[in-house]
Amino acid sequence: MQMPLHRACENDHADVQFLAGRKCHLNPRDNFQKTPLIKAVEHQHKDCVAILLEHGASPDLKGAGGNTALHLAVAIPSKSLVELLLEHKAHINAQNELGYTPLTLAVTKHCEEMVEFLLQKGADVHARDKHRRTPLMVAAAAGDMNVIQLLLWHGADLSHEDPFGYTAVYYARVFQHDE
Repeated sequence: MQMPLHRACENDHADVQFLAGRKCHLNPRDNFQKTPLIKAVEHQHKDCVAILLEHGASPDLKGAGGNTALHLAVAIPSKSLVELLLEHKAHINAQNELGYTPLTLAVTKHCEEMVEFLLQKGADVHARDKHRRTPLMVAAAAGDMNVIQLLLWHGADLSHEDPFGYTAVYYARVFQHDE
């Protein structure tokens, strides 16, 4: 069942302002565990996102897969939505069910600009996913040299190991990215 605020956020409708202003519940979840804010981010309706945040919607509630609105904005990628969410205190190092922070997600998407932006905003370059891999290990496995260089520039540590003792260099070699 889709609720009125969800529907309004999906359609970038003027009703978002009306409903939010009427003190309706801003964080209900639909059958897919999505909040109105997550719906607005998914549909890239920045005005709806701003209205919801200004009226007190929580930017850190998790939807399917444990993703927050910030994870989704990173995945799109939309720098303006990410910036808006961060301005409203979205947790920059929130982890989804895989343990991915928005930074790790940006690394998996090979989105160099988003990686740089998140690092400038204070994302943890040493965050660990549920397998205890760092963003540098993930980038090394993908052979993404530009992202690797960005992570190193921002202090990523080549000596960090996962539970098996594997480092980013090991991941690069195993996935045949010897350069």
